[in-house]
Amino acid sequence: MPVSWDTPWASGGLGEVVRFPGQESGQGAHRISWTQFVGAMASVHESLYFNPMMTNGVVHANVFGIKDWVTPYKIAVLVLLNEMGRTGEGAVSLMERRRLNQLLLPLLQGPDITLSKLYKLIEESCPQLANSVQIRIKLMAEGELKDMEQFFDDLSDSFSGTEPEVHKTSVVGLFLRHMILAYSKLSFSQVFKLYTALQQYFQNGEKKTVEDADMELASREEGERKMEKEELDVSIREEEVSCSGPLSQKQAEFFLSQQASLLKNDETKALTPASLQKELNNLLKFNPDFAEAHYLSYLNNLRVQDVFSSTHSLLHYFDRLILTGAESKSNGEEGYGRSLRYAALNLAALHCRFGHYQQAELALQEAIRIAQESNDHVCLQHCLSWLYVLGQKRSDSYVLLEHSVKKAVHFGLPYLASLGIQSLVQQRAFAGKTANKLMDALKDSDLLHWKHSLSELIDISIAQKTAIWRLYGRSTMALQQAQMLLSMNSLESVNAGVQQNNTESFAVALCHLAELHAEQGCFAAASEVLKHLKERFPPNSQHAQLWMLCDQKIQFDRAMNDGKYHLADSLVTGITALNSIEGVYRKAVVLQAQNQMSEAHKLLQKLLIHCQRTRHTEMVISVLLSVAELYWRSSSPTIALPVLLQALALSKEYRLQHLASETVLNLAFAQLILGIPEQALSLLHMAIEPILADGAVLDKGRAMFLVAKCQVASAASCEPLKKAEALEAAIENLNEAKNYFAKVDCKEQIRDVVYFQARLYHTLGKTQERNRCAMLFRQLHQDLPFHGVPLINLL
Repeated sequence: MPVSWDTPWASGGLGEVVRFPGQESGQGAHRISWTQFVGAMASVHESLYFNPMMTNGVVHANVFGIKDWVTPYKIAVLVLLNEMGRTGEGAVSLMERRRLNQLLLPLLQGPDITLSKLYKLIEESCPQLANSVQIRIKLMAEGELKDMEQFFDDLSDSFSGTEPEVHKTSVVGLFLRHMILAYSKLSFSQVFKLYTALQQYFQNGEKKTVEDADMELASREEGERKMEKEELDVSIREEEVSCSGPLSQKQAEFFLSQQASLLKNDETKALTPASLQKELNNLLKFNPDFAEAHYLSYLNNLRVQDVFSSTHSLLHYFDRLILTGAESKSNGEEGYGRSLRYAALNLAALHCRFGHYQQAELALQEAIRIAQESNDHVCLQHCLSWLYVLGQKRSDSYVLLEHSVKKAVHFGLPYLASLGIQSLVQQRAFAGKTANKLMDALKDSDLLHWKHSLSELIDISIAQKTAIWRLYGRSTMALQQAQMLLSMNSLESVNAGVQQNNTESFAVALCHLAELHAEQGCFAAASEVLKHLKERFPPNSQHAQLWMLCDQKIQFDRAMNDGKYHLADSLVTGITALNSIEGVYRKAVVLQAQNQMSEAHKLLQKLLIHCQRTRHTEMVISVLLSVAELYWRSSSPTIALPVLLQALALSKEYRLQHLASETVLNLAFAQLILGIPEQALSLLHMAIEPILADGAVLDKGRAMFLVAKCQVASAASCEPLKKAEALEAAIENLNEAKNYFAKVDCKEQIRDVVYFQARLYHTLGKTQERNRCAMLFRQLHQDLPFHGVPLINLL
């Protein structure tokens, strides 16, 4: 029984950086290369359970007690159908008839709309027929009651003859028969009220048409702008009119189907959370026992992270499901217990999404108890998966996960089996297993996806691969996987004009692309990606926090590179709101840049203890590197060495190439400060290749700058000729480093490079080049703060 697909990765909340499926809030965050990752496994599991409305994109809803009735809008649709039957084949072109046929289904199933909007829709498909419909409705509304009576009497002629215009069992035929039957059951007073409503409906439509015509004539110059505003106003009013009264059963089913499909495939085209909740409340006002409306309300409240309202709607859904007897009718007496255990399971998923792990565990225990009493192995298998999600911090959680995969295969549950395999891959990645073994395991899960057409899991698997490559410091492979995901087409059929694959996997892939471009200094391209993210995932959507955090981090890095520490400090608050661990770390980085060493050290020590306790390896290494930098800034490089060796050991153990390379750079710099540049240079040769191949532009610049420093320091005791050659080679490396720093607009590093170049040119006797570098240094030095760190130790 599938649960909601609305929040495909919900367990730890949205927007947490660097999460594998199943990872708890804050785990795996990394400050440099691989932020927005794949969401928690718990949320992926939510797509497995109870979705009462969706089966291959079709809603199954029963609006008990609500039947079809005649409204002025439906009379207008009947007039359209009648005119289509009366119009000969030669009078309407084939393309116009095709457009009319495509228009009919949403008109028959959708909610009532204003007459002006109906005219506009018909006119877009067939202008000639729109004029005929308008004249026919006008004659009926401005005539007498007997004209409407005669119209309904003539409708039955559509079914007469050897070759009737409409078949009784067709969609149009069923609609006509329902309307004729509903009209025949009306009393005289109800018929009179219907005719009065038709007259009012016609008058409102004519008034709106006249207003639109007057506006077009009065403002020709600004027509386009004003018409856009008018169309916006009309659409808002039409939504209010369309659901001002109770919907019929078919209208309610169509409304729920449409909104559910849009929430899954393209949330931007669905109603806003407030508007959708207003329509659902209006629907429930006329039928409080409409269970599926409560469920859609539950999905809608999850969009805005409203824990109270979502819990309220979920409980109401299962209450109504049991009260109406829908489950017991289809499954006998077993249906009642089935609803109860899946209600407890959904409640556990909801609490897990909002981080209420104790309440989630209690609800899960209740679901397990009821499932064991009913001998429901499928429900127990889902519960076993959730037990892993809740207990993944334990060291023996992998045993539970392996058992879950075996059981899922045994009971023929490919979805759960694939999720289990991917979670095992995630766990092995954090344990430092080699990438080839992880990719082989993901290949096996991909076979399951393609065999069973599990498109959502195909997306998740590719996003998983992207995150693994970024975890291991292979940015080129990560970029390839992200682009592969974005170029894929969904296996699910959706309506025209609806964005496909509007899931968290794609939000994560786009965030990867934005960060990868920003790391390489392509800030314009990163801005374009973020702009697309904001359009595709608006701020009120479920996955908006992903790009919000990505945007904040890119802005923070740019501010730090530019030396605008006050601006970076103001961005820390926003980062902390989206990810507390990342926010605390970046606050310490800002304090360190502002020379507030004691405050930064205290913050880093607290963060280090917390991350060690939660096994947050990547952040532990990043904090250790920052602590080491504090030590050598405080003229204590010897104290920094054990810290750096500890960071290097962790990086090697967990195969974190990017952090390992950065640690080697820091070790080489520490050796340079200690006066052993030859060893520092040999150490750099170990780390330079992966940095130049997959590192960020800023790291490439730092590496080349450090190589130049070591070359200069090593040549201090050489013969004059060899020393001059070494200094020339160092100048070339400094030019390369300066180009790298210029790509990311890192003015502070450029200042240090030109200062170093000026000293080298002075030593070589090149006065003109020295003066040019000195002037550039002076300009940058006046704009930037100064650390007091020794730039050159030996010349």
